[in-house]
Amino acid sequence: MEKKIIKEFLNSWKEGVIEIGSAYQKGGNFTDVAEIFIEKHYAFSEANVLFKPTYTSETIFRNNKADAISYFIKGNISEDKGFALKPWETIELDEVNFLLEDNFTASMGTFLFKPLNEDEVTKVAFTFVFTKINNSLKIKVHHSSPVF
Repeated sequence: MEKKIIKEFLNSWKEGVIEIGSAYQKGGNFTDVAEIFIEKHYAFSEANVLFKPTYTSETIFRNNKADAISYFIKGNISEDKGFALKPWETIELDEVNFLLEDNFTASMGTFLFKPLNEDEVTKVAFTFVFTKINNSLKIKVHHSSPVF
């Protein structure tokens, strides 16, 4: 696995989060956009996934597709506010580190999330462990938390 492929994946992930919020702002079908985003970036349909989103306190882990979608767009979990619905104007990859081994691929880094029409930026640390399914990279483990 090359670093370039992982960086392309991370760019696709952040663009996907922005696209969900944009569809929501425009009155589009943001639910379908979120479904496509989850299907493209997470291995829920093919394997078990461990997902600890950035802002959770009651239901800490979202280890199935329905709960992951709830986190991104407000769903069946009451604490969910719709992380992707903020919406985010930009998400910048600030730092990224890689583990590239024969049968193991992971990245850890930080994203800078800037809400639409706001100046304050939120720094979030992430760890993604990847799996390859049908020549596509997907997240098998996602852990993220705000950096204060």
